[in-house]
Amino acid sequence: MNAATFGFIFAGICLNAVAQLLLKAGTNAVGAIHLTPENWFEIGLKLATQLPIIGGLACYMISVVVWIIGLSRVDVTIAYPLLSLGYIINAIGAWYFLGEVVSAQRILAITVIIIGVILLAKS
Repeated sequence: MNAATFGFIFAGICLNAVAQLLLKAGTNAVGAIHLTPENWFEIGLKLATQLPIIGGLACYMISVVVWIIGLSRVDVTIAYPLLSLGYIINAIGAWYFLGEVVSAQRILAITVIIIGVILLAKS
């Protein structure tokens, strides 16, 4: 995989991670969502007007385009496992931007996943 291809793949992963963080920030602003037949429209409107949610959806759309470009240049069996880098990016982002706790157990779990991806990539 050359640098440009890795750049597209990595940009897609980063955009996907940023989208998740923005969506979470938007839902934090709204609070816990409990849909009922009576409030689904009101909650949908509240969510649709949250700037972090709009930004998260935009990041998702851009990430799909970038990801497709990357996939056109590399086997999916190589590209898809790289998505696990998103776990690291999200854990750091959730800790730094959202104040979430990243416990030793979560770090260990992410490490196990990354080791699995490395083993898969070497096979």
